Amino acid sequence: MTRKIPLSWLQLTREKTRLAVALAGIAFADILMFMQIGFRDALYYSNVRLHSSLKGDIVLINKQSNAVLAMETFSQRRLYKALELQAVKSVHPIYLDYTSWRNPVTGRPRSILIFGINPEDNLFDLPGVQENLSRLKLPDVVLFDRSSRQEYGPIAAELDQGKTLTAEVRRRRVRVEGLFTLGASFGADGNLITSDINFLRIFTDRQRGLIDIGLIRLNPGANPSVVVQQLRNYLPQDINVLTKQEFIDFERNYWASSTAIGFIFTLGTIMGFIVGTVIVYQILYTEVSDHLSEYATLKAIGYTQQYLLIVILQEALLLACLGYIPGWIFSMLMYSRAREATLLPVFMSFERALTVLILTIIMCFVSGVIAVRKLRSADPADIF
Repeated sequence: MTRKIPLSWLQLTREKTRLAVALAGIAFADILMFMQIGFRDALYYSNVRLHSSLKGDIVLINKQSNAVLAMETFSQRRLYKALELQAVKSVHPIYLDYTSWRNPVTGRPRSILIFGINPEDNLFDLPGVQENLSRLKLPDVVLFDRSSRQEYGPIAAELDQGKTLTAEVRRRRVRVEGLFTLGASFGADGNLITSDINFLRIFTDRQRGLIDIGLIRLNPGANPSVVVQQLRNYLPQDINVLTKQEFIDFERNYWASSTAIGFIFTLGTIMGFIVGTVIVYQILYTEVSDHLSEYATLKAIGYTQQYLLIVILQEALLLACLGYIPGWIFSMLMYSRAREATLLPVFMSFERALTVLILTIIMCFVSGVIAVRKLRSADPADIF
């Protein structure tokens, strides 16, 4: 089979301009697939970073809650009732809500997500939280997410310079006393952490004891799946009891199936695949048409249809590999620019690179199989 590769290569390189156009088309299709899959994965990953950072084993939420951006409150008595199980070590209520943050420089308001926790317990495995928890015991003190978008103001830069910074949150003055790192998501461009008491001072319309998330830590050796089932049977049916991984999947499934965003990115990937297939088909079809007499001659001297199919598929494979390289390089540059502009975790992964490579090869092979049907009309008797 390797002896047939030079014929494929010579046919492709005979028309340099046509080859360049083909590679550009394949690279464009790859870039389109890379960007769509990259943004889709960034959507999922950014929206579950909070869930992954929770330092607990089981999560309680209201059954009417759909995602972090659409949480319904429930009584923390449900959470403390879980302490009656021997496997439960401790329980921790978490408040969260969206409100308005006013840029301290420009005065422009922007929505921000605030978490309220007991400052005695570090519930988030995030850089900067542990060392700043004690500051949250003071009135009207918050921690600011240094990975928030720039529209919130130069908060991180001024704090790094040792400046004292105050801002307005929901028409209440607060002091930013520390920084942590979580990152923007499709649901929130910025984040704050404060104490549960300060949270209720900001949200005066919220009732104390009506929480959004209940976090449960288990004793060493306890099986979270078993305890989850026990809690589902023990707690009222208005509470959704989830393991930490189930909570992550719960959020991911919401964005994948309950919003148009996940569908749009998947559709964009499919469109990229179709566009690439059409481009490669046009190139290979033209290649076959231009060499129809030569293929007919090969048939006349005894070469089979299978041999000619292999030649075309080898051309398709060469096009896939050569077009993939510039597509991958340009996608890396686009990822970097998108990451800087949106602060979303748009990174190249090995799995994604391999997925797009396989899709590219399939795309070119499908085009080759369709184009090779033209060879059936290559009858030596008709041509000569």
